[in-house]
Amino acid sequence: MKKSFGYIVLGILITLGLNAPQALAGNKDRSGQAGAAELLINPWAASSGWGNAGMSKVHGLDAMFGNVAGISSCKTLDLNFTHTTWLAGMDNGISIASAGVLVRVGESSVLGLSFMNFSIGEIPVTTTENPDPYALGTYKPNLMNINVAFAKSFSNSISGGFNLKVISESIRNMGATGVALDAGIQYVTGPFDNVHFGITLKNIGPTMKFSGDGLSFKAFLTQGTSQQFTIVQRADEFELPTQLSIAAAYDWYIGETSRLTIAGTFNSNSFTNDQVTLGLEYGWKDILMLRAGYTYENGIWAKGGVENNDDCMNLNRGLSAGLSVQAPLSKDENGLKIAVDYSYRDTYTFNGTHSVGARIIF
Repeated sequence: MKKSFGYIVLGILITLGLNAPQALAGNKDRSGQAGAAELLINPWAASSGWGNAGMSKVHGLDAMFGNVAGISSCKTLDLNFTHTTWLAGMDNGISIASAGVLVRVGESSVLGLSFMNFSIGEIPVTTTENPDPYALGTYKPNLMNINVAFAKSFSNSISGGFNLKVISESIRNMGATGVALDAGIQYVTGPFDNVHFGITLKNIGPTMKFSGDGLSFKAFLTQGTSQQFTIVQRADEFELPTQLSIAAAYDWYIGETSRLTIAGTFNSNSFTNDQVTLGLEYGWKDILMLRAGYTYENGIWAKGGVENNDDCMNLNRGLSAGLSVQAPLSKDENGLKIAVDYSYRDTYTFNGTHSVGARIIF
């Protein structure tokens, strides 16, 4: 019965993905029309090390971004803290701080809570009357996402989950708040549970809209008089960057100590180009994991370089690499473990993106 219910959830996800109006294959004409683009940034180091190729078998807090069904692998408690240097080499220096916790709440159910916060640096306040930078001080934009997730294993082969996101964006005198929903499912098969499939639909939710004093200004009724009135401008609504991901992976076991996984993910983006990512992960004794991936989109191999090709629209594309070192602190296979993760993602501007994370697993 549980397995049948899992297949029903899978069918619902496929139906939603094929029929959602925003989830049509990458539409160049709609590029730049969506907001809350930070929802498409993977803040976790382990899964981003092979370019998000492993979404069919992602687990732990990384699954809060990749495929929420993967958090069901949590045994008792997972903690993750990650720092990301976004576009290294920028003058202001943008960083992302992420943290989260997973807790098993039943025989087959897991709850998760995480947040992602951007530190963008200070921006000078300027007005038409005072265009000089720093004359009026500075302000800091705030971008934060809070995730509350639930996942359940319906059988040894299939698991599914949902992730509710609260989105907050603000500057000095205006802001916007929204909500979005992710839904995902993972399926494992094969003689050694070494074949993985996954599908996830991300960022489904209502439009967002900015409001606040920043949309109003004072004007004089006529020149040379002291009579003033306030003009309030209307901000347009914007949609969320919906994404449909379909992924698969295969594990080769080499002796009793090594594993080589080949994985691929197809991302259908509603407001930008679709992307395909292929990746490899080598694991030794569940202690050392080495990863590499390559993300392709239309136009990336065009003559003259990607910088001169208007068909390319995504920031992260090309090579990515990473590693994890995981140390067991007890002889029990399911005992306390600590892990350190690192990833690098190539970007066509600045010096790429670097992430460093630490995990504690019970």
